[in-house]
Formats: sequence, C-alpha cells, structure tokens
Amino acid sequence: MSETAIEFIDVVKRYGGATAVDRISFSIAKGELVTFLGPSGCGKTTSLRLIAGLELPSEGQVRIAGRDVSRDPASERNVGMVFQSYALFPHMSVLDNVAYGPTIRGVAKAEARDRARAILDQVGLGGFEGRLPSELSGGQQQRVAVARAIVQQPDVLLFDEPLSNVDAKLRRKVRAEIRDLQQRFGLTAVYVTHDQEEALAVSDRIVVMKMGQIAQIGTPAELYERPASAFVADFIGDANLIEGQVVGGLFSAAHLALPVDAEDGRITATIRPERIQLALGGAARIVSASYLGSRMEYVVKDEGLEFLVSRPISEPRLAAGDTVALQLDPTDLILVR
Repeated sequence: MSETAIEFIDVVKRYGGATAVDRISFSIAKGELVTFLGPSGCGKTTSLRLIAGLELPSEGQVRIAGRDVSRDPASERNVGMVFQSYALFPHMSVLDNVAYGPTIRGVAKAEARDRARAILDQVGLGGFEGRLPSELSGGQQQRVAVARAIVQQPDVLLFDEPLSNVDAKLRRKVRAEIRDLQQRFGLTAVYVTHDQEEALAVSDRIVVMKMGQIAQIGTPAELYERPASAFVADFIGDANLIEGQVVGGLFSAAHLALPVDAEDGRITATIRPERIQLALGGAARIVSASYLGSRMEYVVKDEGLEFLVSRPISEPRLAAGDTVALQLDPTDLILVR
C-alpha cells in the first residue's frame, strides 16, 4: 500500500459567511502529483493554501506525512512552494536564491551553497549560478524557483498556477520539465491550475472542484473517458451535452434514438467531438468550419440539436453550408444524471 503524504478529513474553510471549501476529504500518496482543477472561485487555491499553512481550516483536519498540521503555521510545515511570480530575489544570484532557504534554517553557508550547486546541476542550470534572475528566461526562472523549493527536501512541493507567467509557446516545454523533475526526485506535488490541458498533461490524478466541493477525483483518462457528471464532462475537454430520456433501453433526444445500457428516466448523454463522424448528404448542416492546423472543428446543427465535431485534417475538408449526416456510435455515449 502506498504511503499517504497528504490527507484532508472533512475540511471546511469559511471566510465570514462565505464557505470557500465545503467539507472535502481526499488523500495523496507519497510521490504522486495531484492537480486541483476547476473554475475561478471553486476552492482550489484555498485548498493549496490549507496544505501550505497559509490558511488554517475552520473545521476538519489536514495531515502531512502522518502528522496533524491543522493548527500549525507555514513555518512549522516542511512544505515547499513555487508561486505564480516565482518570488525570486532580484538582487541575489541564482546560487544565492537557491541557497537562501537552507541558510536561514541554520545550515552553514558553504554547505548550503554546495547543496544549491548540486540541485542546479540536476535541474539543468549548472553554469548559471552567478546570473541574476533578470538575466534568465521565464523557463529558467521557473527552474530556479523549483530548485529553491527542492533544496530544502520538503515533504510536499506545491505549485500555484506555475505557468501563468510563461509564454504560451513555452508552456508545453516547461510543464514537461516540471513533470520530469517531480518524477526524477520522487516528489509529492500538488499543482493548481484552471487549464484543463495542463492538468491532463502533468497529473497522476486530478481533483476537479466546483463551488468548494469535489466533483470528481480520478486519473486524466478516467475523468475524460468516464466523467461522473455533466459538469466534469464539460470542464475536462470539449463535450457535447444532450438532454434526453431513456425508455426501455433506448436513449432519445429530438430525432436521436440510440440503444444504451441504463435505467429509464431523464438523463444527459455526452459525446466527445472527436467521436462523431460526418458523411456528406444528410439532413444536418455545417454552420461553421474552423481550420486548427492538426484538425478541423465544425459546428453542426441537426433538427434542433447542435454538435461540436472535431475531425483529422487528413479527411476531406468540409465547409459552412455543407449538408452532412452525423454518425454516432452508442458505445461512445457517456451517460450522466
């Protein structure tokens, strides 16, 4: 059984009359990278701050490495944090930035600098020790911030929207570097983002939050392929949501009638845009066509229903105004109530 690194037990956080985190419970295994994902105001950043000790719970218990830290301030928790702004000291060299934490904790200056050099080598910044943060790229500053957190050998490493200040073209590279470092050092990491693609790319598991509560916890594949609700289906990637009902094993909505394995009643069927195929000559009409490099995206109206459809660029290209037939495989429907 994996060792538990972080545990929330019925945690509540209130600010006056507002509840930011509403009785949530979960655990994170040692060496796991878990992402809190959700829209603005869902409680993801508050949850991160509760782990860091920057906020204390109104109710419930926060445990780190088996110890109840619910009332402990940040200074008494062995937690490293990488902030949105990196929070590097602009007047200090890269080496001194990384050595700062061990130094203020009482490690001799020479030993702290030796530790810092070793970590900088491991994160690919050997030779940059004498530079100032302003002399580094955004991606290099990110690695300095990670090195500064790692050098203190934290029980948990926290990332608060770490790519928000990184140029869009660098995000793929930097997020891959963060994941590589986390796995190489065997770090337990908690990552906060509102970017679904980022969460899917870096996470072992994702905690999807809505209005202070947990909507679903799962691996990226589980959340994308088996969402527990329409909210999760719509938030993790793109999804077509179809309101309908099941009667006698048949899902019906407008003109659709598809066999499903579900009990009778009102239900929402979701289907991913890439799971829908198009054939020329049907009764549906393409109302817009967007070229996105590797794929085409179409908005298709079909007798009162509207679908987002994604097709590979290798297929014959269609245009707005074309009439098509939508081809849906019932096994691709995800049913949620």
